[in-house]
Amino acid sequence: MRFHHSGASLYVPDQLPVGEALRRTTHLGIGAHHDDLEIMALHGIGECYQRPDRWFGGVICTDGAGSPRTGAMADMSDEGMKIIRAEEQQAAARIGRYSFVAQLDYASRSLSQGGHAHVVQDITNLIQAARPKVVYTHNPADKHPTHVAVLQAAIQAMRDLPAAQRPALVMGCEVWRDLDWLCGDDRIELDVSSFESLGRSLIEVFVSQISGGKHYDRAIIGRRHAHATFGEAHSVDLRSSVTLAMDLTPLIQ
Repeated sequence: MRFHHSGASLYVPDQLPVGEALRRTTHLGIGAHHDDLEIMALHGIGECYQRPDRWFGGVICTDGAGSPRTGAMADMSDEGMKIIRAEEQQAAARIGRYSFVAQLDYASRSLSQGGHAHVVQDITNLIQAARPKVVYTHNPADKHPTHVAVLQAAIQAMRDLPAAQRPALVMGCEVWRDLDWLCGDDRIELDVSSFESLGRSLIEVFVSQISGGKHYDRAIIGRRHAHATFGEAHSVDLRSSVTLAMDLTPLIQ
């Protein structure tokens, strides 16, 4: 498969031919940055983990160059950070046994400023090849402009497909802003209690972020636990870990 950026890549952890890896994909995550999938799409990763009939594929749209850094990463160049972030994402794909992970290599700033056309085409091509049943992506209330830009590109890509090729369910998930304010049928609660160990292993891969000054490892695990407790006021905790999403399927219809 060819992408618009020469630095883009598609990695298949078990070394299956690319076409087969795409065709077996049932659940697809479309994220802006490295580690977004592991934060927002643990439900899909876990649902497919070690399942011969389900496979999770991932798409990362940006190149990792703009990551904030301090501590051990304080002197790392943008080019060095790109390499490290790409390697971390591939390591997560191996741990999570993804079908594939595509890294499209766009600059975060270019996407947040409205440069969508090429990334829309890249995403469209991947969805056409994979034909996933379920898609996890960002939500329109996210406060990170690149996340919202990737959401817009993903929705446009799915709208551009014939109806028969669109996924049956599209969920907008939380990264930079919780979705605990959603009520009733607008709120999708995804139980990830069974995937806590896997989720911890996945997020801990991203050492460049954790040692670089962003403790996503603590924050995302804490948020999942908080959702499990505060999601229901009138009963004891029935789940230990929950992620929240909104149903975006109407946007592609």
